[in-house]
Amino acid sequence: MELFSHSWTALRTAVADLPDEDFERPSGCTGWLVRDLVCHLVIDAQDVLITLATPADTAPTVDAVTYWNVEDRPPTGEDPLDALTVRLAAAYEEPRLLTFHLDDVGSAAGRAARLADPTARVGTRDEVLTVGDYLSAYVLEWTLHHLDLIAHLPEVSGPPVEGLARTRAMLEEIVGAAFPASFTDTDALLIGTGRRAPTAAEKAELGELTARLPFVLG
Repeated sequence: MELFSHSWTALRTAVADLPDEDFERPSGCTGWLVRDLVCHLVIDAQDVLITLATPADTAPTVDAVTYWNVEDRPPTGEDPLDALTVRLAAAYEEPRLLTFHLDDVGSAAGRAARLADPTARVGTRDEVLTVGDYLSAYVLEWTLHHLDLIAHLPEVSGPPVEGLARTRAMLEEIVGAAFPASFTDTDALLIGTGRRAPTAAEKAELGELTARLPFVLG
């Protein structure tokens, strides 16, 4: 739960420090500007609040790793919810309104996470899992989207190293394969999830794993 809070705080701080012009730059999410990504983070924060307020009394069906599915293909931006996110982001008009909403809802999600019982069970996406596992799963979400945020903003601070390491470990467990030890956690995540194409040298190190890339999580 501490890593959830650390990763979420770092991501929100990075957004809060962005100058207005950066919101119009592309993000690491295909078809999304930074403002669209930030709007998605608002929706993510709402999902955290909703899930933490949705107790379940049945046995867990998934944990922090099995919560994630590996999709067949990367998102194209044509999904109705993705398209709605872009329209919502544009409706804010001014970046300060978007950052205010993220700070407001995001802070509430952070407080709710700190107050929650990690052993309690909650329901989301027709699954049941403990609060601890749910928040651990979101470390992956925050870390990958932090990398998306800084994809074209090299001067912005990246995700915490602890979050990168944990997210790499989770990705490797999800896909049942380890990335080469020579890969940094950042490169393993970018290449593994299709956010960056591997170089010829990296493909050689990946070997047969290259044919399985990318691993699109949903």
